[in-house]
Amino acid sequence: MIVEINNKAYQAKEGDILEDVIKQNFKQKNIVAAKVNDRLTDLSDCIRDNSKVELITTNDDDGLNILRHSCAHIFGHAIKQLHPETQMVIGPVIDNGFYYDILSKNPLTEKDLPLIENRMRKLVKKNYAIRREVISKEDAIAIFEDRKEPYKVELLKEIPEDEVIALYHHEEYIDMCRGPHLTNTKHVSAFKLIKISGSYWKGDSSNQVLTRVYGTAWETQESLDSYLKSLEEAEKSDHRILGKKLDLFHFQEESPGMVFWHDKGWTIFNLIKDYITGYLKKNSYKIINTPQMLDKSLWKKSGHLDKFGDLIFDVGSEKKEYAIKPMSCPGHVQVFNQGLKSYKDLPVKYAEFGFVHRNEPSGTLHGLLRIRAFTQDDAHIFCTPDQIKEEISILINTIKDIYNKFGFDDLKIELSTRPDKRVGSDEIWDKAESSLIEALEANNIEYLENPGDGAFYGPKIDFSLKDSLSRVWQLGTIQLDFSMPGRLDASYVDKEGNKDVPVMIHRAILGSLERFVGILIEHYSGNPPFLAISCASNDIKYN
Repeated sequence: MIVEINNKAYQAKEGDILEDVIKQNFKQKNIVAAKVNDRLTDLSDCIRDNSKVELITTNDDDGLNILRHSCAHIFGHAIKQLHPETQMVIGPVIDNGFYYDILSKNPLTEKDLPLIENRMRKLVKKNYAIRREVISKEDAIAIFEDRKEPYKVELLKEIPEDEVIALYHHEEYIDMCRGPHLTNTKHVSAFKLIKISGSYWKGDSSNQVLTRVYGTAWETQESLDSYLKSLEEAEKSDHRILGKKLDLFHFQEESPGMVFWHDKGWTIFNLIKDYITGYLKKNSYKIINTPQMLDKSLWKKSGHLDKFGDLIFDVGSEKKEYAIKPMSCPGHVQVFNQGLKSYKDLPVKYAEFGFVHRNEPSGTLHGLLRIRAFTQDDAHIFCTPDQIKEEISILINTIKDIYNKFGFDDLKIELSTRPDKRVGSDEIWDKAESSLIEALEANNIEYLENPGDGAFYGPKIDFSLKDSLSRVWQLGTIQLDFSMPGRLDASYVDKEGNKDVPVMIHRAILGSLERFVGILIEHYSGNPPFLAISCASNDIKYN
């Protein structure tokens, strides 16, 4: 049979190991996985038919993630050798590294990290093979019950019956994972354990407290050293430290995830808010304000209660259940619904600095960057299908311009398409996705496609920026919604005198203003040009 590897054809037999075929034809040492017919797979997989293969190396994002995920398993191998009674929980890849949640009889401290890291290095130097085994769910449960790993057992029981269960063998250590993983520890050389923190099982504060060990791994020692240096710089620029030092804000245990603004910090916050307000006024937005609490029935009707119920704070009063708003969109539809609208009135643009609450797990809270109560620069544009392209084009260029004015020139734009769990018909989604693509291409915008990562009500364009420490922050979003207006009975009278449902465009430029202040503080190391921001609002030409 023919196997096409990196666009060149090679002969292979059914059952040949992919890694063996690659070794016979390629001399690269950093090949760690492959995409076979667009499916990411282990090199230990067999060739089953004529295939198109793309090699994955540690220079690729996928390859680096595989390296880091395997390094997390090597951490598990090391910790179980040093502390056999440790119970392993989960060890996913995160930005720039990985973590592993564990339950240890004797809680770990930062002083334990060098010892664990040294054991990891000894294991890596053995260059042992990492073996993948596909196994039945029942057998996997039996194995982890025998190994006294209750968290692995619980995770296994939650996996659907038709899903493939794979175990990865690191000598005597066994872990479970979808993969793919490295086939040998020889690919791991540049890694470090970074820090320890606390977490909760499944992110629920009512569950068992766990120990979370963070680590990082890179393709070269040079890359690792560069990353560690950036961590040192980031620590010096930590907005939590600078916020206290500069008397901008503080946090207290009595109100987790909610900020106490001091006068200087509040001045900065309002300078940014005033700047965005200037843009809104010059672009025909109606600035409104909607209630903090709405009856739960409205959130049920909009679809938010089913999708985001765990993040919603609720309160009861006079035998009624209310939700403290986690976002402003249903309230904006209620404003639109007041009074008859004609196609001649569209587009209608509502904007609000919505103060929203989300019940984020306590273990995820991080200064201004992840909080429970924050101000979002929400806006919603109600328009006809024919107006979508123009409105999206205006938003794309405006968001780029505003980021540039704040000193962020390195941007990444992503188009996220329909997720598995969604509302609305395929026909509606086809129309929504094609509208966004047309707007992006009409403005010659380079973008990445993110299949399956759209909102449940429509596709979206996400804007990320890179700061002075080379960290990427996702901020702005444009989300096309063909569903919610109809669910909440929004309508307008079209040219033929018939009632029609408007298209709704959700958009945020900065997202959480609190988070943006934190990003600015760290980007400028506590010395952002806030006076320039104040002046900018008076002389910037808005699109």
